[in-house]
Amino acid sequence: MATPLDVIRKKRAEAVGRIVSKNFLATKRVYVGMATCEIAAGSDEVMEVFQEALRKGRLSDVYLSQKGCAGRCNLEPTVEVVEVGKNPVRYGKINKVRAQQIVEQHLRNGEVISEWIID
Repeated sequence: MATPLDVIRKKRAEAVGRIVSKNFLATKRVYVGMATCEIAAGSDEVMEVFQEALRKGRLSDVYLSQKGCAGRCNLEPTVEVVEVGKNPVRYGKINKVRAQQIVEQHLRNGEVISEWIID
């Protein structure tokens, strides 16, 4: 029979496993705007580019998530890249091609694409 301490240890191990498997401890975070208006502007296709890059192993140490409305409809779809020790970078008017460039240039090579930055 499991003791209460055994139960706690098991639950802790399960929780740590979930944290690691979902990449919550990553040093890079990518947030794709997925409010209704952003989806209408094509953010679902943008999100798929990042998901595919993660699935295929082209990205590592990246946590991918969605974000709500930023109130910037004229700049949608938007993508925000947050890296430890750096200022967040917000990109606007992102499509599939630009998302692939963000994967390669910014996330893999560390080069911010200044032409697409929004304030």
